[in-house]
Amino acid sequence: MEADALTTSAAGTLGAAGDVLAALWTAGAWAWANLWWLVLAAAVLTAGWQVLQQRLAAKALAERTCVELVPSGQFSPGDEEIWRHGMQLIRAAGSGPWWTPRRARTLRVRLRTDGSSPLAYRIEGPASAHALLHRSPFGPRVTVSRAAPVADKKRTHVVRAVLTLRGKPGSKLREVPLEPDPLQPLVDAVAGIRADLGDLAEVCVDLSPAPRWQLALRRQQIVAQARTEARREAVGEARWLGTQSTSSLPAAVSRLLDPAAWKGTGRSPIVMPPRPRQVNRDRVLGKLAESAGLMRVQILVRCASDTEGRAEQLLALLNASMDVYASVSRIGAQGVSIGPWRIGPDQWPWRPRFDARWATGLMRPAVGGWARIDELAGLLKPPTAAARMPVIEAQMPTYEPGKDLLPQGWYQGPDGRERLLATHEDDTLFEVQSGKAGWGKTMRAQVQAVASAHNGRGLAFVDPHGDSFTEVAPYLAHDEIMDRIHLFDLTIRDTNAMVACWNLLDMTSGQRPHEVTTAVVDAIAAALGWGDVTAPRALTILTKAVEALIAVNTAAVNTTASTGTGARTGARAGARTGARAGAGERQATLFQIRPLLTEPSFRQLVLRALDDEARRWWAASFPDIPKDALLTVLNPLDRLAASPVIRAFLGCPLSGYDIRRAMDERHVVWICPPGTGPTGRLLVALMVRDFLRAGLSRRDLPARDRSSFRFYLDELISLDGAASTVLAEITEQLRKFGCRLHGMTQLLHRLSGSTRTALLQNASCLSTTAGSADAIAQITGEWGGKVTVADAAELERWWHYASFTVAGKRIGPLLVRGPALSEVFRRLARPRRTGALLHAAHANTGARPLNELTAQALAQTETVRAFLTTLPTAAATAGGTDDTQEQYA
Repeated sequence: MEADALTTSAAGTLGAAGDVLAALWTAGAWAWANLWWLVLAAAVLTAGWQVLQQRLAAKALAERTCVELVPSGQFSPGDEEIWRHGMQLIRAAGSGPWWTPRRARTLRVRLRTDGSSPLAYRIEGPASAHALLHRSPFGPRVTVSRAAPVADKKRTHVVRAVLTLRGKPGSKLREVPLEPDPLQPLVDAVAGIRADLGDLAEVCVDLSPAPRWQLALRRQQIVAQARTEARREAVGEARWLGTQSTSSLPAAVSRLLDPAAWKGTGRSPIVMPPRPRQVNRDRVLGKLAESAGLMRVQILVRCASDTEGRAEQLLALLNASMDVYASVSRIGAQGVSIGPWRIGPDQWPWRPRFDARWATGLMRPAVGGWARIDELAGLLKPPTAAARMPVIEAQMPTYEPGKDLLPQGWYQGPDGRERLLATHEDDTLFEVQSGKAGWGKTMRAQVQAVASAHNGRGLAFVDPHGDSFTEVAPYLAHDEIMDRIHLFDLTIRDTNAMVACWNLLDMTSGQRPHEVTTAVVDAIAAALGWGDVTAPRALTILTKAVEALIAVNTAAVNTTASTGTGARTGARAGARTGARAGAGERQATLFQIRPLLTEPSFRQLVLRALDDEARRWWAASFPDIPKDALLTVLNPLDRLAASPVIRAFLGCPLSGYDIRRAMDERHVVWICPPGTGPTGRLLVALMVRDFLRAGLSRRDLPARDRSSFRFYLDELISLDGAASTVLAEITEQLRKFGCRLHGMTQLLHRLSGSTRTALLQNASCLSTTAGSADAIAQITGEWGGKVTVADAAELERWWHYASFTVAGKRIGPLLVRGPALSEVFRRLARPRRTGALLHAAHANTGARPLNELTAQALAQTETVRAFLTTLPTAAATAGGTDDTQEQYA
């Protein structure tokens, strides 16, 4: 029974198998008979599927979002941050709709420069990844902003390249450290981009998630190839061993030396075939062993220019920049070179496919286009602080005369081209220069001053050495500047030399008396370091004395106006002309403070010009002041009066020096103080304080009418000794009033703390030459370690490290060579007209010979006395009697 059942079962199985074979034979015969129809149907289905895939891919790639990553100057990411960013990019690439084809699940990193920026870093991905791309793991040191799609103009010459990862399967690219920046070769390659020539360079790194089935298939292929190679090696080794044992020369020699072989008793050696080496899967797969951080990559490069040959040059440099990744694997260009011709993406039929991938981001990577995040870490981040970014024309323009620019220094880019960097007049607010004497600080300031003068701007250059005007005169001897040039040279020695005047108490410009009093007292007190605690009595005496003499001068000017000889028309120039023609010549100066305080007869005459309240102090309080207290006020005035030049400059009634007028009328003022001693520093302190007063007085002008005015102060140490708070206040308060300050000093750390802090806080330009470590450290400390003290200490003469602020962005520090007058303004030099310039400078200030002014200054007390004798008393003018005047006297 059991045997019959088994027989029946076997027969059934054979019958079923026969039926299956018969069905397969029938199906095969039908397929062969209808082969063409089946091929046609398969072709139609395949074509339809491809069309559907293309349309879906086009739809997905059309809906893209773009962001731009702008790093700060301190951006320095770590490996972990780059890994997180790379994983975020991979996830963003695969975040499209479910129907998106695999080839369209891509994300593009675009590195681009066309001369508008050194190297723009953009990310373009699916629209659905918008929120993901705006969340950068790099933190606040990278600004992520939405960007518009790239819209380029058409250029004459365009070249293309497709870069692929070449090497053994699974092998890695070279591990490039993050410092120096892996992007540095790429940055250097495009450093010579010139917008005026229409240059453009772009590198697009397209990323896509690694498909699992493709990765599994690729792993199987690599392992199979490794095993085949191992078997091939084993077979080859076996053949080699067999050959060695029978017919090799060493084997024959060994048989000749073996006695057993002579007797025929020796045995042939037994050769065991070697086993194939064991394949280590992880070692063979290499970077493909782990799926995390693995992606498919295609790199597209396009360069263009309107100048023949430049696009090809840029492409060659970009290809060379990828050698930084070369190791067992490398990044190389696809194509074949045959003599001068290259078969590649620039030729048909590859060019349309390249253009389609370029325009859409479609993914068609080569067979070896697998990479990990850590391999391409340099391309998955913006340029870091370790990158030496070039300065291009769009960031800092090249100086050209008449373009409202200030020259800063000669800069040589990575391409070897040298150009004179410049900043815009309105961007350059305050500048600090530090460094060794004779290393080019003053020359650089002179070049800027000449440029500013030719730009139609006003300036005041304070040079304690007195020789800078001679150096700049040939370049200022132009008609448009001669009308604005003013020279105050207090370094003269010849009694016939020309010198102008500055009466701090001059009232011919229509100032308010209380404002002039405050300005003069504050200037002297600041210069001498007086305060309410340190010298309250001296401040009181000085205030009352200045107040009284200003009342005298007001009376002198008003007398002129009332008599009609110099009636003002409302214009400042009209008031000054009237004063010169009349009693304005009888105004008192600072040097009349001594007779006011020490001569009762002169004081009694001065009281004629005062009102009752002012006279009351002189009658009630002044007699109680001990005489030795007056010396505190008189001593500094006597020091000033001891110098004939200063006596002539400050002791004459009508001022040719008016810094507020210079600001408003854009004068070019050159001031040469008499020296850097105590007396010279006192005079300069008065002038610097007057800068502050004049700047603050521009409150009465609308903001649009406040033309910029620059102060160039050489040897800041000598100016800061007594006026430290003034220099700080200028940088802190005068920006909104159009005033700018350029300071030069050998030792920045010798300035007072308030001045140094204010200058560094508000400086839009910082520079240093070689010098001592202590001096240099003050500047390099502001650059966050980008330039070390040792770097700056080794600078040669005329070279500077400098940082600038352009359009609100800090640029640098850069290594620049200081400009010289002769090389920048060679075409503007007019050496034969320097005499005419000097004559115009004296004429504009009303300068007269020193001996003439000295005589007038010495006689000014008697001139004022004579005027006051004819002046009616204030009490009589108000209806009082002379008895009241005598009481107060």
